[in-house]
Amino acid sequence: MVSNDKFKSVAHRVTANHNGPRISVACFFFGDGGTDEKPYGPIKELISESSPPRYKEFLVREFVIKFLSRPLDKSGLDYYKI
Repeated sequence: MVSNDKFKSVAHRVTANHNGPRISVACFFFGDGGTDEKPYGPIKELISESSPPRYKEFLVREFVIKFLSRPLDKSGLDYYKI
């Protein structure tokens, strides 16, 4: 989102170890707990007439609410695509 889709990340995939159980650990970092009022969006230097923004700006708390309530087959960023 920040790179305006100039850099894409890949879907994370895991191959289970057949010698033992698989263990998953999830970590979530919310900084100030979502009270930050700074809007996040594509970096201004990467936006031009030939490369318009592909995502609208959002606040961290808006993202967290959407992320935690989204269906598992949907990306948290899908809500902000233009």
